[in-house]
Amino acid sequence: MAVLNRCTEDPGTPARGHVLLVDEPRLLDASTARRRIAGHLTELDVSYPTAPSTPDVALVCDAPEAAARLSEQGVPVVYLHCRHRATEIPAVSAVTRLVQRPDWLSEAPPAGQGPLAPVQLLAPRRLTRNRSRSGCLMLVSAYGADDAERADFTDTFLRPAAAEAVRRAGHCDVVCDTGFTAVRKALGPVAGVRVHRAADVDFDALHAAAETFLASPTLTAVSLAWARNAPLTLLPPLGPDQRDLADRLRRLVPIEVAEDARRPAVWTPHPGPWSSLGGDDDARREAQRIARRIRQLALVPTVF
Repeated sequence: MAVLNRCTEDPGTPARGHVLLVDEPRLLDASTARRRIAGHLTELDVSYPTAPSTPDVALVCDAPEAAARLSEQGVPVVYLHCRHRATEIPAVSAVTRLVQRPDWLSEAPPAGQGPLAPVQLLAPRRLTRNRSRSGCLMLVSAYGADDAERADFTDTFLRPAAAEAVRRAGHCDVVCDTGFTAVRKALGPVAGVRVHRAADVDFDALHAAAETFLASPTLTAVSLAWARNAPLTLLPPLGPDQRDLADRLRRLVPIEVAEDARRPAVWTPHPGPWSSLGGDDDARREAQRIARRIRQLALVPTVF
């Protein structure tokens, strides 16, 4: 990951705030949140944990240990719980605590954890799709699944599904978070497949260029299809959180789950209607609003 260190300011120029970006790299939704919010922080100097720095504020996405360490050092932390959880959201040390919990999930806020502000889906900054789309994009998240479940999914479903995607669409980009090495090894023999680590690739751009889209039940996948009003087929859920999200989503949207990649319906999914999840332009500015909070903390002194 590229690192931008805080630059030396000329005494005559206005001070620039400095924000540290931290996320759980094994979690697709955390990589998504960090990238989309960072896209609106262009007025600030940005650094990552690999660079020694003393930030004015930190954005931490699903990395509670980092939030606790930074808070102990006196750094104001904006913390975002990024992924959907079927169970209670854990407490975390931060000045601002947010949870990505769109209204359509119909969940009651967890009790006894202090202020926890819900935010809507984080949409891509650029919503256009390429006119000449081709190929298939698969977003695979295995975070929270046990080793046996991940191995069975990779060998039994993912390998033949990727081969079918190449046969139908010409080529396939597979983006995965947890278990990247095992997925890359399993799909290595499949011609026409490229495997990417979620923390290292711009999957918003891959989605804009893809003809077909299959994804694990994650808030990242839903945000891409919802924001661009694009078709989505769900991959078989891995772990209780994904199963719960898939169940909630399918109550609102007639969406296909690809239990068998050979079925034609997997490759000709219904495009929505995503209007069931809300579709006005204001709902797509959540990342921009979070970035505004971070700028305010970075540029205005905070007293603890």
